[in-house]
Amino acid sequence: MSPRLPRGAAIVVLGPSALGLARRLKRRLPEAELHAPANLATYRGYTRLGPHLKKLFRAGRPIVGLCAAGILIRMVAPLVKDKSVEPAVVAVAEDGSSAVPLLGGHHGANALARAIAAITGGHAALTTASEVRLGLALDEPPPGWHVANPSRAKALTARLVAGKPVTLRANASSAPWLMDHPLIRSVAGGQADILVTDRAVGRGERALVLHPPVLVLGVGASRGCPPAELAALARRTLAEAGLAIGAVAALVSIDLKMDEPALIALAAELGVPARFFSARRLARETARLCNPSAATFRATGCYGVAEGAALAAVGPEGMLVVAKRKSRHATCAVARAPHPLDGESLGQARGSLAIIGIGPGDSAWRTPEASAALATASDVVGYRRYLDLLGDALAGKRRHTSVLGAEAERARRALDLASDDPPYFLQFFH
Repeated sequence: MSPRLPRGAAIVVLGPSALGLARRLKRRLPEAELHAPANLATYRGYTRLGPHLKKLFRAGRPIVGLCAAGILIRMVAPLVKDKSVEPAVVAVAEDGSSAVPLLGGHHGANALARAIAAITGGHAALTTASEVRLGLALDEPPPGWHVANPSRAKALTARLVAGKPVTLRANASSAPWLMDHPLIRSVAGGQADILVTDRAVGRGERALVLHPPVLVLGVGASRGCPPAELAALARRTLAEAGLAIGAVAALVSIDLKMDEPALIALAAELGVPARFFSARRLARETARLCNPSAATFRATGCYGVAEGAALAAVGPEGMLVVAKRKSRHATCAVARAPHPLDGESLGQARGSLAIIGIGPGDSAWRTPEASAALATASDVVGYRRYLDLLGDALAGKRRHTSVLGAEAERARRALDLASDDPPYFLQFFH
């Protein structure tokens, strides 16, 4: 498993010679934006490079500079203070031959460099000892995993680099990305150097604590539930059960709650995806519920939302570890899976709909926001001739075309699609 790429990287070019490569990277890196001098007005423009880079760095934006490494170093050097919070900074040769992570190697820069090298056929010039000598980074686990006390990683990494063995004890799931290493040895009990657990640990824990994504937080809420109430219930439920927030893979609920602000706010607060299941799918979990409710069935078509969604997410081999807890307007339950989960693949994501203009057709005349919406869409809805102008930008996307004048029909179609399985894109020509 490889670390997840940081999202929203700012790809910064100094002039037109790097635009071709910048466009290639923008299409492949998640939610990336292209930043160029103001005279290249089709992109996010800047007037002075130095202040612009410093603004991006202070905002915590990952930076991919298509320029000499020295330029980036000189510009951000005065701001470098704390490596635990600084964003990834990667220098990329204009011909794509090399990608050099300058800062934030274990905060996405190494992953960005590898991804860029894979796109360009170039070389990722990694220099961090753990990556070069060990092939792993203890403080940069796979997607979904969290390090509870990253300060412990440095000493253990130094031991591994020196060829000394390190012990690991797994109380929840396993860690094959670590266990495959010849210097990391599994122990069944006692104090270990690395502890894999879904339990919350105290500040005095001597081991490096890794939380695997094996927990799912099932929630239900009345319409208009205060976000603070749901967040307090969720945190209290986890804390009283001794479970770690870092082990939560996703927040799940019934699809009727896709538009409930409290659920979306809680998922964002916890840094996990919000995923949803139909009432029919939740009804299949009835036999496993601890608290089936006839009132819930009358309202939703299933006998349990919080417990049912949590159980649906962890599958038949998973189990409910915290039965439904209630507050005035919300419910919460926790289930555990036997293996790490990919939260993004559970159930269904929220629908989304973007209404954009494509300009005259050439990508250079589209706004960055329109191009980003198009790049992430799974379906496009529009007048046939206008969609034809998009050419390769529609590769791999489902097209829904109609004749000129059928605007109402297109709008209804796009709304229907967005309510089924996101994300979707509705196009109007301006």
